[in-house]
Amino acid sequence: MVTGASSGFGAVLAGDLSRGGAHVVMACRDVAKGARIASALGENAEVRQLDLADLGSVRAFAAGVGEIAVLINNAGVMATPKRQTVDGFELQIGTNHFGHFALTCLLLDRITDRVVTMSSQAHRIGRVDVNDLSWEHRRYRRWGAYAQSKLANLLFTYELARRLAAVDSGRRAVAAHPGYAATDLQTHTESIQDRVMKLGNQFAQSAQMGALPALYAATVTDVANGAYIGPDGPFEQRGYPRVVQSSRRSRDVALAQALWARSEELTATSPAT
Repeated sequence: MVTGASSGFGAVLAGDLSRGGAHVVMACRDVAKGARIASALGENAEVRQLDLADLGSVRAFAAGVGEIAVLINNAGVMATPKRQTVDGFELQIGTNHFGHFALTCLLLDRITDRVVTMSSQAHRIGRVDVNDLSWEHRRYRRWGAYAQSKLANLLFTYELARRLAAVDSGRRAVAAHPGYAATDLQTHTESIQDRVMKLGNQFAQSAQMGALPALYAATVTDVANGAYIGPDGPFEQRGYPRVVQSSRRSRDVALAQALWARSEELTATSPAT
């Protein structure tokens, strides 16, 4: 199962996995767009509607899912103007973290192998304020909000890995990041930055290369629980997948536990194991 599979890395992942023989559930907000991609992939791909910015949609989607081997939490938004999800969360933390947290919790008892969550090098400048995750008491900074959500993705992954290991489940939680890769994610800030990033994309690696770390995390047999996969090139900006290291802040166990507890509270979900 791949979230955000109607474009960018998600579409690449869906294509690579289906061509490799996997049956892929493409979880898309825009079902019509996803259906056009799925039709080219054939019977190994199916599309289902999922809006991660609406917990009602997340719950309805999860209720219709049977057993799956791998969940890839790929969908995301980046550097958007300040907006709210249906449930009143700041859009980036609501979509990138809360939506995927709730989805994973609701599906965990039906996931047989692993959960892969897409983070970003932006996590290195992120700060998670568990008491103000939706920027209600801070001056909103679109890139700060994005970095917070990507740090949250890693804190979530590492805490999930610890919890899976504690019950000796055999399942894994793994994170990945794409390096600097060209997708349409960088062209939805609704600001002049769209033009700058569109120009910068000319020097980025392709979406196909950027998707490789997540593909590695999802399919390599002996990838470790709690691993973080990124490109092997200079500054992890481009190249082929390898195990990389995340920031010290992302490894803060107390912060991860606090974020997990706050996420359970705010989304009214907890993992079914």
